[in-house]
Amino acid sequence: MNIELKVATLENINEILTLHYKYQIDSISEEDKTDGFITTAFTKEHLTSLIQDEKGLFIACVNHKVVAYAMAASWDYWSQWPMFQFMIENLHDSTCLEQTITKENSYQYGPVCVDKAVRGQGVFESIFNFSLSEMTKRYPVMVTFINKINTRSYEAHTKKSPLTVINNFEFNNNHYYKLACKTKR
Repeated sequence: MNIELKVATLENINEILTLHYKYQIDSISEEDKTDGFITTAFTKEHLTSLIQDEKGLFIACVNHKVVAYAMAASWDYWSQWPMFQFMIENLHDSTCLEQTITKENSYQYGPVCVDKAVRGQGVFESIFNFSLSEMTKRYPVMVTFINKINTRSYEAHTKKSPLTVINNFEFNNNHYYKLACKTKR
């Protein structure tokens, strides 16, 4: 399988939203939730800003079709959602390889979404590493979180990426892992 990785453009938004909606917690089928899900809902406006202002939306295509995406952006971008406001307020509660995590030296990665049709074929690793290599130009630390009931995402991120759990937290009656890694390896 030939995977093409690139920074998303405005022309990719509709295809990304279609993929996103397929796996978003509010629209995913119950039986598919065990295979992973995305909690944050995004609009065309959110993705437009992510592309134009942050240059933080990365896609993987197979046969010119978007089969995966990964989001990454500054904390300023993410601060429009209460969950990320909470994370910003608590960045100081952890370190990454003995480096204090701040709003200035880190960014929020995720969500990432890989279409079921291409899972297990290296697409996750490819999109993760592409995203990391693009963001390393701007930040030394990547931070993310995973809902503790999303075991597929946890397994992928802790076994197929350099992310490690640096803390646990609770928000809105949900329990999360907080993960981080240095962007330069």
